[in-house]
Amino acid sequence: MNVQKTGEIAANYIENRNYDLVLLDIMLPKIDGYELLEYIKETAGIPIIYITSKGQTKDKIKGLRKGADDYITKPFEMEELTARVEAVLRRYNKVNENIKIEDIVINTVARTVKKDNQQISLTPKEFDLLMLLVQNRNIALYRGAIFERIWEEDLEFETRTIDLHIQRLRKKLGWKDKIKTVYRIGYMLEA
Repeated sequence: MNVQKTGEIAANYIENRNYDLVLLDIMLPKIDGYELLEYIKETAGIPIIYITSKGQTKDKIKGLRKGADDYITKPFEMEELTARVEAVLRRYNKVNENIKIEDIVINTVARTVKKDNQQISLTPKEFDLLMLLVQNRNIALYRGAIFERIWEEDLEFETRTIDLHIQRLRKKLGWKDKIKTVYRIGYMLEA
């Protein structure tokens, strides 16, 4: 079955659901991304990031002048997209500053963690690892992916670094039963 997504279908989705942000391509059939942007800005007021292969300066200027909050050209790295989405959401005050899981409160802006209103001291890598687990709770994360995201390197050889950081997180947070070891894969926060 070949289902072609159009600007009309996107407009219907936006009209009938609530979104914090829209990632929009310019080259859509029927209603293009420029027309759809105008419709979204008038009716929903949702922040918009263009993700498109139209990379000429004149295209970028046109998209930003029409009201896009950011403009990313293909190909792009997922980490760049994530950072740009976070930046736009912060500008619109749509970032959840405090995340509460069980008896833990994480302030994502101040990068602090409290358990039962008591401050828990985490190293920057421990905090980043905790955030990765929290953002992917109930999903098994491969050791290589964890290492690449937190240490920004490929996991080329066996290292105990991840294991040691996980052990320290479990101990500091009292989450021995919450941060699970997934056999032959890696780790998962069960919450």
